[in-house]
Amino acid sequence: MLKHISRAVGHVLRLLFSALVAVLRTLLFPRIDDARAGNIERALLERQSSPLLQIGSGREPLLDATPGRFVLFPIRYPDIWEMYKRAEASFWTAEEIDLAKDISHWNHTLTSDERHFISHILAFFAASDGIVNENLVERFAAEVQVAEARCFYGFQIAMENIHSETYSLLIDTFVGDPIERNHLFNAIETVPCVQRKAEWALRWIGDRSAPFSIRLVAFSAVEGIFFSGSFAAIFWLKKRGLMPGLSFSNELICRDEGLHTDFACLIFEHLVSKPDTTTITRIVTEAVMIEQEFLSEALPVSMIGMNALLMCQYIEFVADRLLASLGCPKHYQANNPFDFMDMISLQGKTNFFEKRVSDYSKAGIRLPRPSEQSNEKTSKTLKCRFVARSVIQ
Repeated sequence: MLKHISRAVGHVLRLLFSALVAVLRTLLFPRIDDARAGNIERALLERQSSPLLQIGSGREPLLDATPGRFVLFPIRYPDIWEMYKRAEASFWTAEEIDLAKDISHWNHTLTSDERHFISHILAFFAASDGIVNENLVERFAAEVQVAEARCFYGFQIAMENIHSETYSLLIDTFVGDPIERNHLFNAIETVPCVQRKAEWALRWIGDRSAPFSIRLVAFSAVEGIFFSGSFAAIFWLKKRGLMPGLSFSNELICRDEGLHTDFACLIFEHLVSKPDTTTITRIVTEAVMIEQEFLSEALPVSMIGMNALLMCQYIEFVADRLLASLGCPKHYQANNPFDFMDMISLQGKTNFFEKRVSDYSKAGIRLPRPSEQSNEKTSKTLKCRFVARSVIQ
């Protein structure tokens, strides 16, 4: 009798244990087919209904979340994919810049005004690339659902990190005073003219009511206009035979930013619902005014011997090219006053990368021989010399 009771109790306990395991499995490990049938579909619908992913009254294919976005092939947007491959081919690193001659120029050739100008330009650049990345990580890369575009944004984030590292290393190499160096590294808080440009860009990142198309225009202006005058100022130094390492890094970064601006314009072309011409022009002209003030008043290019009026004209010329790339009429009708920027200026034009990216892509790197190493700060920062199959002149 006791044997039968014990067997029955054991059977009941096994049933209870099996039921408990089933309940726990249901709670902790939902069935994957249920997730596929319900949860993923529900998540996609909720994401598509988000007002931040809608522009106007229509749907944007680039912003629609579909299961297809998890697989890259087949390529659905070959033009976007081609832009990504061009970016991929132009990869470089901060260690490829040789600053041996620059240190000598900095210490013995440049005037105090020129050193002040360059250091503050570098401070702006070092901060601005972080702001661009903030926008990509927080907004654009999360909003755009097309796999090809996400590839580009992912690579752009990596390149912006390299840009930021390069500018930080340049400041660390040139500026010996630790107090001044810290002042420059915190330029968003310590340098008013840099702060204003940063605030304008950050405003668009934090604007939860502005649709994607508006913010896309704003950040095309950040990379296409806010950087243009500073790039031109450093190329002016190159024209004078000064700071070859800084000039070379500037050329690489300028080309990267040109491609990023072109990509923004390409994404804009794919949008179904676009802002009106008046709105686009207003955003671009706001950026122009801030950049002109930056380089003619707050940090005047006259400090390095450039003509401030011509710099303002150049910024307007760049803005006109950006407006044209966004499908708008030119606003300023300005000509390019700087002949040395004809082939390298940030204009958003389709032939910006006409010179094959292989001219400076995937460059070989060699460590300097002991006789080449400098006793100055280069020895602890940028020690590698850039050797390319066809070096940009």
